[in-house]
Amino acid sequence: MSDSKATNALSLLQTVFGYDAFRSHQAEIIDDLVAGSDCFVLMPTGGGKSLCYQIPALIRPGTAIVVSPLIALMQDQVSALKANGVKAAYYNSTLDYESADQVLMQLHTGQLDLLYVSPERLLNQTFFQQLQQLPIALFAIDEAHCISQWGHDFRPEYSKIGQLRDYFPQVPFIALTATADAATRQDILQRLNLHQPHVHVSSFDRPNIRYTVFEKRQPMKQLLSFLEARPGHQESGIVYCLSRKRVEEVALQLQDKGYRAKAYHAGLPGDVRQAVHQQFIRDEVDIVVATVAFGMGIDKPNVRFVVHYDLPKNIEGYYQETGRAGRDGLESEALLLYGAQDIVTARHFVENNPNEDQRRIENFKLSCMVDFAEAQSCRRSVLLNYFDERTDHACGNCDICLNPPRFFDATVAAQKALSCVYRLDQGFGVRHVIDVLRGMEHERIRQLNHQSLSTYGIGKEYSVVEWDSLIRQLIHLGYLVQDIQQYSVLKLTEKAGDLLKGKVSLQLAMPRNKVPKSTRGGQKNKADLTADELERFETLRRLRKDIADSEERPAYQVFGDAALIEMAKRCPQNDSELLAINGVGESKLARYGFEFLNQLRQFE
Repeated sequence: MSDSKATNALSLLQTVFGYDAFRSHQAEIIDDLVAGSDCFVLMPTGGGKSLCYQIPALIRPGTAIVVSPLIALMQDQVSALKANGVKAAYYNSTLDYESADQVLMQLHTGQLDLLYVSPERLLNQTFFQQLQQLPIALFAIDEAHCISQWGHDFRPEYSKIGQLRDYFPQVPFIALTATADAATRQDILQRLNLHQPHVHVSSFDRPNIRYTVFEKRQPMKQLLSFLEARPGHQESGIVYCLSRKRVEEVALQLQDKGYRAKAYHAGLPGDVRQAVHQQFIRDEVDIVVATVAFGMGIDKPNVRFVVHYDLPKNIEGYYQETGRAGRDGLESEALLLYGAQDIVTARHFVENNPNEDQRRIENFKLSCMVDFAEAQSCRRSVLLNYFDERTDHACGNCDICLNPPRFFDATVAAQKALSCVYRLDQGFGVRHVIDVLRGMEHERIRQLNHQSLSTYGIGKEYSVVEWDSLIRQLIHLGYLVQDIQQYSVLKLTEKAGDLLKGKVSLQLAMPRNKVPKSTRGGQKNKADLTADELERFETLRRLRKDIADSEERPAYQVFGDAALIEMAKRCPQNDSELLAINGVGESKLARYGFEFLNQLRQFE
């Protein structure tokens, strides 16, 4: 890139988008793309992927075509670009005939800097032929992992996108994704037929997100304990559940507790889903309880927490979903609740996959997810190492680092558990084994005459929660297995023999099932504000909400929380001082500057 174009890129970043400097890798990617090179970009959610093609789209001649599978994300990004004064539109199945015709007219007359399209609409023969007659600035393939059958979110409609490269030999292509392991990365490069692409891999570390994992015990009680530290209805969050039924149950229970929560899943009518989506991005709903389909199309920067009520199927999905928290760089939290039954259920679904290769890959990915959930060392290190970003130092911002597990000599306890499984002829599940160990008296034990077993009542020193944790660790360490085909009964492995015979000793972690009340999130982000500054922030937040409502747009598209916090601290008094606030560009200064400066001057 010439010096003038580099200066142009930085100038556009500052004047259009309102940021002082590029983040890691952004400048290099923009440089490559403006120069006409193909790029492959692996950058975490919230890392600033969109700017990597949006700024080149403003520099290169023609219209940039952005391919996205996510209709909601298209709409959100186009709305945000327009708020910054960029000429953008989307072209997908949501448009009526007249609106679609209007977009095509803008495209053909050179009125658009960026056009977002769905893969199906892009590959429509008529539209495809029209593109070949027009000046195209670049092609951006967003969510590029969708093209790979080894990715966690393979979409068949992406499979033909690779054909594009041959038809537009002079147009640079950029493929972007937030989550892809080494095999998926290679598959993406091959399938998209990129020409000697420049590969840019950013750090996967999101230091502003605190990762916490707890064994699932009364999960609703654990969730409520987590939420209690978030007073009022001022923080946005997502709670992910694996089934539609659980989504609705959790949403109703949160509503009963006074939270502004709504359910979202594919079984709901389209207008209901659309309404929930709009209410969430406009801060009219604080918590969305959803299946994993929700959030893919949301570019909402002020999500302060993401909770997984059930164990995700793979680390890629978990990483992408937790990455929806704290996109504005402010402190946020990711809480995962999981239990042994979650693992059994997930493995059952994997084993039902008729494709042997897919089954092998999914089993590996699930095992890695379980390893993360059951880790006794820094969780961020486990996460980063999975994505080949090697690190061996503790992060200081996960539950393991902040509250290290306590280990104890569990040899005798483990022998008791294994002996009990053996005495029960390896024919019963976890709960019944625990009942026998603890000497419980109920009808089923009497009917089976299990009170006469030598292991009956030998484990009264441990609670149900403690035994459940110990048995789960024995499963994880390979001393026990749960037979999915036989109602998840516990069975001994060959490895169990040496432990039962006392040939080896065993250290296990004491169980931790109580979720401590959160001390982070938005309240923490504002903790360093003085009382006067906090009052200013809340006043500015109300002004932002009024403006956003009048324009029928999300509040964060006016200004983000980080910008409001900076305004509350620095209290700018004129145009140049307001422009110096990160997130304030010239278009937003022209649109909102008068009202915000008027309010800020009143503080003085």
